Amino acid sequence: MKTYQKLIVSLFLSSALAGCSMFGGGEETAGEGMNGGASTNGVDDGSNYSGHPLDNPSSPLSTKVIYFAFDSSAVEPQYEAVLAAHGAYLAANTDVSVFVEGHADERGTREYNVALSEKRAKTVQNLLSLQGASGNQTEAVAMGEEKPVAVGHDESAWHLNRRVELIYPAH
Repeated sequence: MKTYQKLIVSLFLSSALAGCSMFGGGEETAGEGMNGGASTNGVDDGSNYSGHPLDNPSSPLSTKVIYFAFDSSAVEPQYEAVLAAHGAYLAANTDVSVFVEGHADERGTREYNVALSEKRAKTVQNLLSLQGASGNQTEAVAMGEEKPVAVGHDESAWHLNRRVELIYPAH
């Protein structure tokens, strides 16, 4: 009896696999899968990405937020390649511009936070210029503590609010 059950299970699995397109020769159109039309087009190592370069998830250009340590305007080493990529992109695309929007967490006076967020934005703007972006392609904006992305009064919220955002107009 057990041999009969194994045979039935084997036949069932073989039939199921034969119906899958994994063996080729399927009638599916490009971009459709067995999961109701979900597509993985453009999702690979990035070498065949066909969308806008700023949206390529495997490119450093997809990172548009730079985070800072407390009371600091120094860019952390992990963001150097990101800023180099953005600077090179701007240098190669002289018709593109970016807003360099500096932010601070809620600690400190309003005046201090505006000054610190401006210093952060100017630091990033200068690094983009060193990578080839022209002065008319970048505009530094100091937001201070006025536009937090995280509401809270703890380090996890403060960390997310100490940032510079690279905001490209619609592309």
